[in-house]
Amino acid sequence: MLIALTPVARRHVGELFQLCKPRVLALIVFCAVIGMLLAAPGLPSLAVALPATAGIALVAAAAAMVNCLVERTVDARMRRTCRRATARGAVGGVETLAAALTLGGFGMALLAGLVNALTAWLTLATFVGYAVVYTLLLKPNTPQNIVIGGASGAMPPLLGWAAVTGDIGPMALTLFLIIYAWTPPHFWALALYRREDYRRAGLPMLPLTHGQSYTTLSILLYTALLTAVTLLPAAMGGAGALYLAAALALDARFLFLAACLHRQYADALARRVFVWSIWYLTWLFAALLLDHYLYLPLS
Repeated sequence: MLIALTPVARRHVGELFQLCKPRVLALIVFCAVIGMLLAAPGLPSLAVALPATAGIALVAAAAAMVNCLVERTVDARMRRTCRRATARGAVGGVETLAAALTLGGFGMALLAGLVNALTAWLTLATFVGYAVVYTLLLKPNTPQNIVIGGASGAMPPLLGWAAVTGDIGPMALTLFLIIYAWTPPHFWALALYRREDYRRAGLPMLPLTHGQSYTTLSILLYTALLTAVTLLPAAMGGAGALYLAAALALDARFLFLAACLHRQYADALARRVFVWSIWYLTWLFAALLLDHYLYLPLS
């Protein structure tokens, strides 16, 4: 259908798509699918997995669009986000909201009709938590915005688990805790080397309210907490030797980078920590998945 559109219309659709934050969306879908795969002893039913993946992705895309709409004036003052269509005025507010409601409504219909009510309600709560609580209340008002609001970002594997099982088990909560503990060091590393962006935007990010040293210490402490949390799957018997070895290696690297950042700060190193944190989460969950299908008991 897109090939019938004019070049201007195709570009407009592309700008709307970019408001869905596709790179973030890809990580959300990845974590949700990992949750689905870990919840099943074999492979989950495609009749559940496909609509669950699509529904979660559509609601997450809708939440991202609402976030871009609400923060359009803030985004316009930041180098990292000033080219977003909402920040430039290339896409109108009514159009953005209509697209978000359409995507979100279709996603919720898929989850409620083809998956289960628990997943639908949890996904709706995630949408409200990110698009309303985090975007409107937390981000502009408290430097602990990402600590409190991180609960919404930690939901994807739990949503995937609920989609397959219809409930929330201890392993699902552990997956949630891993991402929840990962979120502060991930975002604070970004906030450190983008602090002038946040200063121009008037957002109370931790490096601006408490300083660089306090932020790097917080990153180090939260990374230590993350290390402890990532050991839970093995301690609970939900993962074996392969995952444990991978987690220990990944945690050691993350701790080393966080310690270096605290000892001798540099913007380039903060960026390196931020980029590593994305690869870290990807490889950690990939290790969980590989361990799930090639389980090697610890004893």
